[in-house]
Amino acid sequence: MNTAGHSEATAPRGLELTPFRGLRYDPDRVGSLAAVTSPPYDVVVRPDGVHHLQDADPHNIVRLILPQAGTVGARTEQAADTLRRWLSEGVLTADPEPALYVYEQRHSDGMLQRGLIGTLRVSDPAEGIVLPHEDVMPHVVADRAALMRATSANLEPLLLTYHGNGSAAEVVERTAQRPPLLATLTEDGYHHHLWSVTDPDDLSRVQTDLAHHQALIADGHHRWATYRRLRAEHASPSPWDLGLVLLVDTSRYPLRVRAIHRLLHGLPVADALASIRDHFRVRSLDLPLPGALEALADAACEGNAFLLAGDGAFHLVDRPDPDLLARTVPADRPAAWRTLDATVLHATLLDHVWRIPEDDPARIAYIHDTAATVRKAERHGSTAVLMHPVREAVVRDLARQGVTMPRKSTSFGPKPASGLVLRALDI
Repeated sequence: MNTAGHSEATAPRGLELTPFRGLRYDPDRVGSLAAVTSPPYDVVVRPDGVHHLQDADPHNIVRLILPQAGTVGARTEQAADTLRRWLSEGVLTADPEPALYVYEQRHSDGMLQRGLIGTLRVSDPAEGIVLPHEDVMPHVVADRAALMRATSANLEPLLLTYHGNGSAAEVVERTAQRPPLLATLTEDGYHHHLWSVTDPDDLSRVQTDLAHHQALIADGHHRWATYRRLRAEHASPSPWDLGLVLLVDTSRYPLRVRAIHRLLHGLPVADALASIRDHFRVRSLDLPLPGALEALADAACEGNAFLLAGDGAFHLVDRPDPDLLARTVPADRPAAWRTLDATVLHATLLDHVWRIPEDDPARIAYIHDTAATVRKAERHGSTAVLMHPVREAVVRDLARQGVTMPRKSTSFGPKPASGLVLRALDI
């Protein structure tokens, strides 16, 4: 049944990326463009990272994407007030005409990524146009939805990938040869460049090409779920039918896939190890972090493997008991899903052995930075579970089968910097 005016019969069958009037910082009103950017909201290590970013510039985007207050209502009101003030003061200004934006990230290690930022029509899962590969946490979607409602804005793009190498890619490459709208170097070593695409012929080429493709959500499952929730709340047509995205053609620019680690609050490493010694092989490693991660990678080639840390050492956990896996891992999913490290961690260790709810922020945190995860575990007497990344081919294959991975299973990158271009829905 169709609701809120969304017609399955008339919906496009592919990606529909449209131009918008980007909201950008006025370089004359801020210390530097680099100082007002931030990693995506779920990558910022809290509270240390929030404080660092707030200190970098009074107008840092973290004050919008991660407002600091005691309640959800207070946080969203604070973000909305801040955005209104920055608009009235000219700190943020809207570009004069709608555009798609070519966005480039370049690193001295040779990494180069280019893609298109625009507003994408929010589609239903049944359409098979945008493929998720991870489950989401309802409380995070609710938090993001409250923030977007209060600000009436998409504050940071999510990251989508597709395989194309067609006319859209040609427009991206040609545009990137021109002088950019902005260029900045952030403290993580990435050079960022942004160009606008306003020529009607170029916009038409992009839209015609993308209409034949589907996309994989690389980063931003919670924001996509939020877009879908907010679209359902508003009758079409409305600005909520669209959401801000960065779309990268990975046939030209393959992404890197990294793991997302777990921090288990209140579970000392000794207790975590004691409860699994009869079910897994456990070896303590007298190695620094890089060496321990290499040992994890080697073990992961043979089967499920994890690194536990938090007591000043690293403990390699592998070779799970097959009978334990048979009892705890659901059998109604493809083999590629049943054998994922994240599946075994959540179904076997978190649910069955350690009894830690995966969606309880008081018991578990999901952290992208490996060293930060270890430091926080050691500081608080908790357990860090370090993961080995999943190959992109596995992620895409499962997504095409309609099978979602356990939440926070992967981290694709590089992720777009937040703060370079925003979308206000009422502009």
